[in-house]
Amino acid sequence: MKKVESRPPIDARVGMAPVRWPFVLAVAAAIALPPNLSRAQVKPTAKLSKQGLEEARNRMVDEEVIAAGVKDPRVVQSMRATPRHEFVTQSQWPLAYYDMSLPIGDGQTISPPVIVAYMTEQLDPQPNDKVLEIGTGSGYQAAVLSPLVKDVYSIEIVERLGKHAEATLKRLKYANVHTKIGDGYLGWPDQAPFDKIIVTCSPEKVPQALVDQLKEGGRMLVPVGERYEQVLYLFKKEEGKLKSEALLPTLFVPMTGKAEDQRQVKPDPLHPKLVNGSFEEITGTAGEPVGWYYCRQMKVVTDKAAPDGQRYVTFSNTEPGRGCRAMQGFAIDGRQVREIEVSSMVRGRNIRYGPSRENDQPQVSVTYYDENRKILGRDFIGDFPANFGWQKKQARFKVPAAAREALIHIGLLGATGEVSYDDVQLHAISSAK
Repeated sequence: MKKVESRPPIDARVGMAPVRWPFVLAVAAAIALPPNLSRAQVKPTAKLSKQGLEEARNRMVDEEVIAAGVKDPRVVQSMRATPRHEFVTQSQWPLAYYDMSLPIGDGQTISPPVIVAYMTEQLDPQPNDKVLEIGTGSGYQAAVLSPLVKDVYSIEIVERLGKHAEATLKRLKYANVHTKIGDGYLGWPDQAPFDKIIVTCSPEKVPQALVDQLKEGGRMLVPVGERYEQVLYLFKKEEGKLKSEALLPTLFVPMTGKAEDQRQVKPDPLHPKLVNGSFEEITGTAGEPVGWYYCRQMKVVTDKAAPDGQRYVTFSNTEPGRGCRAMQGFAIDGRQVREIEVSSMVRGRNIRYGPSRENDQPQVSVTYYDENRKILGRDFIGDFPANFGWQKKQARFKVPAAAREALIHIGLLGATGEVSYDDVQLHAISSAK
């Protein structure tokens, strides 16, 4: 794998971290950074025995799903019973029971378990429900819903994925899951109306066909927004109209096809930037910062003494190697944008590095991906001392020519102690002529 070289730092230690195994697999539909694991820390899952896989699945539910706040006992039991490894390739089985997305081909991924469990709980599945799922993907979400409802109707627009998911669900005997290939935003009129609708890809706005096919009093979960700035909404249909509740910021792959092509607001890969870098805007029932996703062990602090504005974020962790982070995605075209400048105000207290010093440390990192969402490399600002007051950390990075997307990560990322961030910025500073 080609590494990306970095220029010398401006005022902070900047490095090019060797890309760890899970990073290669952690992009797209509901992108989720895995727990900060080095290759040596990824357990062999008891040599992939049936018992070992079951133990890993239960550990995932206990340490990730329940710990994230999922409480519905039926949902928890379904997460324990659903063999997630069966929905990914066998080469990915060692990673199947970590809270991370995994590629399933065609630029798509299987969503992280915590997101699947959270969305399932918010849908409030009942035994007599008829549920419509838009975006079958691997079939994992439909499988989790299967024992909780009467019927699941699931649509996938990518033919290869749809056929593979159908075969997997039949092989595993999920008899009440019905699949078809087509444009999910048109719904499934022949089977309408539906008690619940769950959308696992991101439209710019809720398609009218889905509104029409939702029963009065029904619930619909949809990640709505721009390509890299979405919010997961819970909609309830009352008197023919949708009443919305913002749940939390999220990042899902947009739908393939006409609806995506016709987006009014599209990414600008020639002018990459971050949103809400000072964390002033918060949203959802969890009060998380707009634009930042999959925040783990993070709190938003309101303080008039904040370096920029009146808010900043603080990450705290006591378990070495545990994921503790937030992230944001953005478009970037490495053919035109040759170099970027990244900066942040940072403060640290009682920081101790985790099992892998290079990886399990607080940092501001940028990971680059090509058009197929294959990783190209990762640059970072790090090597912070154990204790320090607010300081500006800043660096310039060269962008791989093949880069089309990137993620920025902040947090402790496997270290212990406490680290705070404010005024996180990213700018293109040189472009091809």
